[in-house]
Amino acid sequence: MENINFDEIKTKNPKKIAVIGTGYVGLPSAAVFAKWGNNVTAVDVDIAKVEMINSGKMPIYEENVEEFIQEALANKNFIATTDYALAVKDADVVFIAVGTPSTEIGTADMKYIDEAAFSIGQNLSEGKYTVVVTKSTVPVGTNKRVTAGVLKGANGRAVNFDVASNPEFLREGYAVYDSYNGERVVIGSDSEKALDVLSQIFEHLDTVIFRTDVSSSELIKYAANTFLTTKITFINEIANLCERVGADVKSVAEGIGLDARIGKRFLNPTEIGFGGPCFPKDVNALYQLGLENNYEFQILGSVINVNKQQMFRFIERVTQRFGSNLENITLGVLGTAFKDNTDDARHSGAIDVIRQLRGFGAQLKVYDPMALATAKQMLGEQNIEYVDSYENVFDKTDAVIILTEWKQFKDYDYENLVKNMNNPVIFDARYMLDPNKAKQSGIEYYSRGRKVL
Repeated sequence: MENINFDEIKTKNPKKIAVIGTGYVGLPSAAVFAKWGNNVTAVDVDIAKVEMINSGKMPIYEENVEEFIQEALANKNFIATTDYALAVKDADVVFIAVGTPSTEIGTADMKYIDEAAFSIGQNLSEGKYTVVVTKSTVPVGTNKRVTAGVLKGANGRAVNFDVASNPEFLREGYAVYDSYNGERVVIGSDSEKALDVLSQIFEHLDTVIFRTDVSSSELIKYAANTFLTTKITFINEIANLCERVGADVKSVAEGIGLDARIGKRFLNPTEIGFGGPCFPKDVNALYQLGLENNYEFQILGSVINVNKQQMFRFIERVTQRFGSNLENITLGVLGTAFKDNTDDARHSGAIDVIRQLRGFGAQLKVYDPMALATAKQMLGEQNIEYVDSYENVFDKTDAVIILTEWKQFKDYDYENLVKNMNNPVIFDARYMLDPNKAKQSGIEYYSRGRKVL
């Protein structure tokens, strides 16, 4: 990725901005808005989190965010608070960036959106024009719901506001970079005035500002994410076929990715399927939205089913090698985060695999550069030893499993590391290693759909 001079990129029309929610979307967004020169107040109901942020420490890992927040605190154009009134009163724009987790049936849980809208309505200044923006990933129709919530909170007061949608397309671990280098900024509203205000926040960026109606904007985020899940699922299916016909999935992916109509991105196969806090939630939510509107997304139904089966195929490969009773087997695990460059392990395929293998009786030695503490909270300590260096993962283990695509995992000296193992066996669920080099190093290497020449 190219280097960016963050100090040279500033807004032309600074705003008073409130950001509701300080998670993996809200906090990086607040940090970037402040860095651009806006006056930003971030709201969270968690007092401990607010105090932590105001001390200059971050509750999540995201590159550059801590640096940006510390600078903004020093410049006095950022503060975190639990007080909606402090944030919303006299704000030009209020961004809602709270969670929309999945319900049991796969729809988006809107309770945090509802609570935020009501609280915003309670604290809007009378007469002052404010744009209330949903940045969270939300189903079509949410902004009508936000309008109703704001009016309910206002309780008859003469509040002057419009609602808008500004879906985020920020990759966890790269949110700041993507804020400066996004391929587009999508803003949707049925109010031209609101679109003009939002356009001013992003007009200094060298990118397309795509203006549309609010319903289309809401759907764009879901459509984009589910298209990417479909692309990942397709290449995973190709990997499964490559395994049977003797082809190499990495070569196939590269060959079809050279077609400009297809492109290389998101053609990286994974034996454990896609995971994380967004993709599984969004594909399920869009599928359910279709059902609610008497339309069955057959392609998304297939994506969901194939993704569920992918992990079990991987587990089956391990049990085929060592047997279904793994009580006397120690497995080293590289990676617990759902992807590289983040400490986020929510809905991580790695966590699911560890749980499954533990269920077969395996002892596990687990390492992750950033997400180890999160994994420990999720998994506990039964049958698991959390190690603080990758070398320990290989010490007297029967096999090592690569479950997260951390870039540094490619650079390890596997030829020497496997000498410390009981068996030089590696299951590479993330296609990190070269199978030919692995074979030359005496490694018993497993990665679905790879061909050793």
